Amino acid sequence: MRYTSVLFDLDGTLLDTLGDLTAAMNRTLTRHGLPERTRQQMRAALGNGARRLMELSVPTGTDSALFETLLAEYNADYAAHCRIETAPYPGVAALLRQLHAQYKIFIVTNGNTEIQKRRIAASGMAQYFDRVFISEQMGCKKPDKLFYDKVFAEIGEAYRTQSIMIGDSFSSDMQGGRNAGIPTCLYGRAEPEEPLCDYVVTDLLELPALLASL
Repeated sequence: MRYTSVLFDLDGTLLDTLGDLTAAMNRTLTRHGLPERTRQQMRAALGNGARRLMELSVPTGTDSALFETLLAEYNADYAAHCRIETAPYPGVAALLRQLHAQYKIFIVTNGNTEIQKRRIAASGMAQYFDRVFISEQMGCKKPDKLFYDKVFAEIGEAYRTQSIMIGDSFSSDMQGGRNAGIPTCLYGRAEPEEPLCDYVVTDLLELPALLASL
């Protein structure tokens, strides 16, 4: 068996949080009465894989100071209104139960520590996670190499050659795995953007067979 551990993203990979993110974006846009062009740019940035807190970048041609102000408000709104009881995607609990019998499972997530801990507790999946690493606690975030360096410093550097990163974001998860020097598996998209991801699954239930074949 090539891999002994799996690094999982949380939001948008195991937990269905996209609805919360979209609602927070719409509230921010409506509150400010923004021009339609700016609305489209921000929605496009959200839809292009920037699905977690503080991951949106300034769209080309947009006033950066305004965008950063809106982004800060969007993140504050998200933290205030997000549903702590966000549900796992169908089949995730069974998948984790199966994987945990063979692999160490580590969660690597960007976000607010309190929110992420409460979500994990409410999800009923905590028993399958060997460790959870949250960006706010780490003092850095994906895709920074430092984030992963801190993870492997805690779980053991030997895991770096035995781990695979699984997530739904090119800019955070796939780039993060690349920066860390570990293989990546993109969840939820049929057409990968080379060379950021090594494998693609459109259904998480495909993972056991994929990992067994590697």
